[in-house]
Amino acid sequence: MPTPTMPRTTNLSRDPMFNLMQEMRIRNFSPKTIESYVYYNKELLRFASKFADEISKQDIKDFLDFLISSGKSISTVNLAINAFKFYYQTILNRKFFDFRAGIVRPKSPKKLPVVLSKEEVSAMISVVGNLKHQIMIEIMYGSGLRVGELVNLRINDIDFNRCLIYIKGGKGNKDRNTIGSVKVFAEIEQYLLEYQPLIFLFEGYEAGQKINVRSAQAVVARAAERADINKEVSAHTLRHSFATHLLEAGTDIRYIQELLGHAKLQTTQIYTHVASNDLESIKSPLDNL
Repeated sequence: MPTPTMPRTTNLSRDPMFNLMQEMRIRNFSPKTIESYVYYNKELLRFASKFADEISKQDIKDFLDFLISSGKSISTVNLAINAFKFYYQTILNRKFFDFRAGIVRPKSPKKLPVVLSKEEVSAMISVVGNLKHQIMIEIMYGSGLRVGELVNLRINDIDFNRCLIYIKGGKGNKDRNTIGSVKVFAEIEQYLLEYQPLIFLFEGYEAGQKINVRSAQAVVARAAERADINKEVSAHTLRHSFATHLLEAGTDIRYIQELLGHAKLQTTQIYTHVASNDLESIKSPLDNL
């Protein structure tokens, strides 16, 4: 395995990152996606110690093997593959990812999402003891927000009249509306008077600056611990629980897809495997003995 080194110095005309960033900006990729794609393409060049036009399919395979051997997650490896595929196939027209003999993605483990019961969610909310943190948990569960969407939520994204939350630039740089809770919206009005944030709904120590993602994740982790929940609970668990409980209540899965902001229905359908309404109606054969 070659030792990663810095790529040779290039002028702007041969700098692959210039063309890559330009193409992504033209296609209106999100800043986060641009940053990730540039990062992994730079890392590939460092790893192989080559120019972009010298990179081979084997170089990419060696780098992906290095990522997997280093313990990187499947989602991280797939992100790197997306970065390489966009640059080498879409921009440079290299045939590294052909269907028959190209680079393939690693198999993802088929894990079901962790879902909380309604009682567990209620327990988490009741033990927080802080209005700000309580509302953060209630919005992630009650509206199905990703943690990144929560911290980016601005005060004027809350539609009190229609009881909706407007998500700007969600995953895939997509805007959407999602439902709110009448109960939570009343609490938000009280919260705004008490905390007086300036721009973002949840701000840190500095006025006008949003709280960071790690802080929001820590709020959820502490609440789960205090509620004695023996599951792996993360901020995303609240989003999983939102979708599953809506499905169990009979909400059409296509509406749930819209509320979650999923591009494909297939992504939303995973919740059919964890919804318990159908399973609970089936009796074990042992009970009939």
